[in-house]
Amino acid sequence: MRWVGFLMTLIMAAGLPAFAQASFAGRSGHHDVGPAQPDRLAALSRELMPAVVNITTQQTIAPQGLPSFPEGSPLEQFNEFFGRDPEGLRREGSLGSGFVISSDGLIVTNNHVIAGADEINAVFSDGRTLRAELVGTDEATDIAVLRVRQADPFVFVEWADSDTAEVGDWVIAIGNPFGFGGSVSVGIVSARNRDIQSGNYDDYIQTDAAINRGNSGGPLFNLSGEVLGVNTAIISPTGGSVGLGFAIPANLARRISRQIVDYGVARRGWFGVNVQDADPDIATAYGAAGSSGVLITRIDTEGPAAKADFQIGDFIQRFDGQSVGSVRALSRIVAETEIGKRVEVELIRDRRVRRVPVTLGELPGSAAPQEPAIILPESRLAQNALGVELINLTEEGRRRHGISGDVDGVLIAAVSSNGPSFGKLQKGDVIIELGFEVVTDPAEILAKLDRVRERGEDLMLVRIVRNGQTMFFPVTLDLTGGP
Repeated sequence: MRWVGFLMTLIMAAGLPAFAQASFAGRSGHHDVGPAQPDRLAALSRELMPAVVNITTQQTIAPQGLPSFPEGSPLEQFNEFFGRDPEGLRREGSLGSGFVISSDGLIVTNNHVIAGADEINAVFSDGRTLRAELVGTDEATDIAVLRVRQADPFVFVEWADSDTAEVGDWVIAIGNPFGFGGSVSVGIVSARNRDIQSGNYDDYIQTDAAINRGNSGGPLFNLSGEVLGVNTAIISPTGGSVGLGFAIPANLARRISRQIVDYGVARRGWFGVNVQDADPDIATAYGAAGSSGVLITRIDTEGPAAKADFQIGDFIQRFDGQSVGSVRALSRIVAETEIGKRVEVELIRDRRVRRVPVTLGELPGSAAPQEPAIILPESRLAQNALGVELINLTEEGRRRHGISGDVDGVLIAAVSSNGPSFGKLQKGDVIIELGFEVVTDPAEILAKLDRVRERGEDLMLVRIVRNGQTMFFPVTLDLTGGP
């Protein structure tokens, strides 16, 4: 559940084209219908339905205050009403969707559909129910891979190249909405590259095809009968479809699913840095040609970047030949890059473009979230072009604000609520650089601001340490006030 006033039902999943090399004509029980037109949707739906499954689960959990009556008791019959078995345990189930992606019975669905389940079953369109084994999951993308078994080969579906999808393309969603199995809905690709704030790797395909609860893990097909994406989330004020559905692109789902099958877990590349988004003012301060990029704010001492020539404050614009427009973009690019690959990173340092090689490692865990911004009071003492009160960094200041002994700079005691730094800098920050120059006492900062005033410059890049993390903020100086 996310977003105030809205209900977001997560229904992500993925699959494995590597296990589906046969053409559409070569699938068991299928003939080649070719690229379908909207008036041929009925025929295409019949072709695809046998490879789409309903997922049902059972989970046994301990009693949580509801009554349980002993076996033989006159009230035993009410255990079923409360969802209890004879031992007093309560059983819960969930419903979702999935699809077969190999002839030997690999199925893709969502992690949240099967999480904590004691029993997982796949129900096929012909009514067969097969017990499913869990192959592995990836919580970061909410993907799970299952396996079912039978003597004959399974009918399965292939993956599309999701990079070729265009806004306006027709799509078909098949799944198990609200438990109504084998439901088909039709729409178009409404948008691409959507970030719905559900994780570090958001890059969704948006569709207006009806997607509801129970579609979790189901496929979004193109009109060639290939899986274009995995139905992932809806945004709705009611919990039902209002035409805002999202699907994981097939290319990402394919890679994650293959890794789960090959290794039991998803493996991601690791750069070993923390970064923050840059805005046009930061780009201007660095002398960058464009406005996109990210700033390195921390380098993990055990990470790949620490073994290469990177520095805090480097302005990254390209990674392995791909443009880096945001923190999210870099996270996705790094995660999808082959572990152990030596790549070139294009960055700006000291207003000069540099190209630094680095060999990627394997991501050991998720990055910690950034601290939220704090509203700061106005200070009558913050009468300078930055609009902040500057004091020397003492041992008392270190203790009060949790500043480590290896940090040197100038402590911010307050920020003026009507000054240029409001909403960026805050009380307890330590300014360690101003305009790429190291500062260690308030007098140095004031002298620097005087020189800037004389030159008529009004944009200053401030490098600070906050809660142990290095951060950068472009501040448009107030050159009309101050001493």
